[in-house]
This record gives sequence, C-alpha cells and structure tokens, in this order.
Amino acid sequence: MIQANPSLIDAIRDRFAHVDSCPFQGPRVYFENGGGALTLKTVVETTAKYAAIPDNQGRDNPAADALTGIIEKAKADLALLMNSDAGQFIIGETGTELLFRMIRNACLSASNGSKVIGSSIEHPSSRGAALHWAEHTGMEYVNVPHDPEGGRVTAKDYAAQMTPDVAVATILQASPVTGIGMDVTSIVKAIRLVSPDCLIIVDGIQHAAHGHMDLASYDIDGYAISPYKVFSRHGYGVAWISDRLTALRHEALKGGPVHNWELGTRDTGAFAAISDVVIYFDWLGGEVSRETEPRRRIEAAGKAIKRYETVLTNALINGTGNLPGLRDMDNLTILSGADNPGREGTVSFVVAGIESPEIVRILKSQGIRTHTRTADHYSGNVLTPLNLPDCVRISMCHYNTIQEVTKALGVIQEIVSSNSFPRKSA
Repeated sequence: MIQANPSLIDAIRDRFAHVDSCPFQGPRVYFENGGGALTLKTVVETTAKYAAIPDNQGRDNPAADALTGIIEKAKADLALLMNSDAGQFIIGETGTELLFRMIRNACLSASNGSKVIGSSIEHPSSRGAALHWAEHTGMEYVNVPHDPEGGRVTAKDYAAQMTPDVAVATILQASPVTGIGMDVTSIVKAIRLVSPDCLIIVDGIQHAAHGHMDLASYDIDGYAISPYKVFSRHGYGVAWISDRLTALRHEALKGGPVHNWELGTRDTGAFAAISDVVIYFDWLGGEVSRETEPRRRIEAAGKAIKRYETVLTNALINGTGNLPGLRDMDNLTILSGADNPGREGTVSFVVAGIESPEIVRILKSQGIRTHTRTADHYSGNVLTPLNLPDCVRISMCHYNTIQEVTKALGVIQEIVSSNSFPRKSA
C-alpha cells in the first residue's frame, strides 16, 4: 500500500509538477486539491506538444489521421478509466458547462407535467442547471434536503421525495465543500424503483481524483468530470452520455452526424492529456497490486488512493506523533463530523473567535496553501444551514504526505492555542 512504501510516495510525487513549490510563492504544502489537483508532468509535456500542431482532424493528410487516432484512443482510455461499454464520451468547455448541457437536454425532452429531482447538497453546476431548466420548461423541481450535520444525502432521503412522474434526476457524488461522498448506486436504485425511465445525471467532478469510477455499476445516463481536478489541466471538461441521452434532441450542426454532441473542432491535446491521466492510474495500479489487466489495475489504484487519503485525513483529525488532531483542539469544529465514513480527502473546519480567512492567511504565511469556503452561491447550501459564514478547507490527495499534515497541525495548534501569529488589523 502507498502509506507503507516511502519510495512509492516519492515516485508518485515525482510525476507531478510543482508538488512542493509554487512558481509565484516558493516552497509550499499544497492542500488546495479541491480547487484543482496538481498536474502530471506528462500532461504538461503533451499539452505543449499538441499546441504546436496546426492540423485538424478530418483532412486527407498524415497529421489529420494521427490526430483522429489520438482522439479515438483517448475515448477508449476514458471507457477503461470509467468502466463503460456503451454510450459516448464528449469534451466541452468545462465540467459545469457539460452538466448544464446534459440537464438542459434531459429537461427539454421530458413530457408535460414531469418533475426534476435533486438535492440541496449539490454544487450549483447541477443544482443551478436543474432549477434553471425546470423553470424554463414548466417542470416542478423537487428538493431532497441533505443532513446539514452529516453533510450528505442518502437513498432513503431521495426515496421519500420520489414519485413516478420524476423524469430527470441529479446526484452529487462528493461535496467540494466538505469532501463527503454520496452512495450513487443506492440513490440510483431508489430513483429507478419508483421511476424506471428517469434520466439520471451525476456530478463526479469532486470525486474523480479520490477513488475509482464505475459507470457500469451506476445505471445512469450522464456523468461529468473536470480534468483539472483529476491531474490534467484547465480548459476542458469531459462527460459520458448514455445511448438514451445521446439520442435525445440536442444542438448539432445541420446535416452533421445525428449523434454528435460536440460542436466544432476539439483540442486533440485535451484528449491526449486525459490519456496521460489513464496511463498514470494504470501505472499506480501496477505498483500497488499484482493485477495484469488494465481495468483491474485502475481499480486497484482507486482503492489504494482511498486508503492512503484516509490515512492522511485521519492523521489530520486524530493527530500524529505528539501533535493533537483537529478534533482535540479547543474551540475547533470539524464540518460533517470527525468520524464521517464518507470522507474523501478533505477536512473542513471552523475555529470559534477566529475568522476562517485569517486562518488561511496565517497558513499561507507558513507555506501551507488551503482555502476559505464562504456562504456564497457555491457553498451557502452547506454553510448557511450550519449558521456559518465560512470555513477553512484542507483538501488533500494521494501525493500529499504525513510530514505535510504534521506541519499543518503544528501551525493550526499555534493559531488555536497561543494566538502567537500576528493578525491583520481591523
């Protein structure tokens, strides 16, 4: 396993750009993975390589043929990564844009009097899209309240709100505010038990870097990720759409292929960069298991990542060495509970009497990058029910280390107990 193999941790870290330093700040610990994961060095190289190529697909020349092959390989790699044997993968502007597009077309296809269901835990990428298109299509939006204290929504919660006329459903796989994951498979079963033909769309953006994806087991119609949050780069999103969703009426070029959801020429470098991510998961799976089949190696990598990130979050919560954990620090509250089994690499907290932005500023001054989540349109759905204006988010990934956790705990303990760090004047 990763945690028992220091040389493997070094090998993992060596594959990522800026793993321990920022080109604008200098040495730093990177605990802002929820805002964007570190980028694989191979992705950086691939992006530069394809940015220099002037050719496009669909021409009669060797470059065009090669680019077409790279795109086809990337889509096959995505099917391997997400375990899909049907549907299609498309690339769009962002993960958010793709969620809006899938939800829009699903709502526009619904019959009169239908409903769309979603949860209050969701990021506005899916919730905002569902609310918007419910209003514009005359559908009723059914809200599934989440548990504010536990930070999650369950199949039982969805089941309590389900009726046979629900035609579209949205699900968040993991919260970007607290890092708490939802049981997608059980929620989907609860939905389909009442409305078997419901179009179900999942926001997998926050989850993708923290455990394996398995579309074959989800029984859904749409799934979106943002590659910059799973070791690739900014500038594009990836979605999988089922054959059923593919066939719905959608925007397309007049006279073009009827099942084509992509508009205009796509960036071959984006496709090639996502292949680099799949190659990385395959490599890691080979390091943590004896599996010989690529999909099984990817599954092994996902399990190892989950286990190691649990080691890291447990160390932050419970302490390491002689340092107390967050749960034992005075006036500190961990969002969604210290012992939440749904946690995926992230711990968010508040300290009574100290504003969260101030804690983030002090951590920054000590070379530790974290983030303040505020009760705005992104995070208010989680923070407002808790009567919190903000929180500190520490979001880790499998290239982080216990040593980095130890450094963060030392600084946080000083902030909480001694107030020895200078504060900004009011």
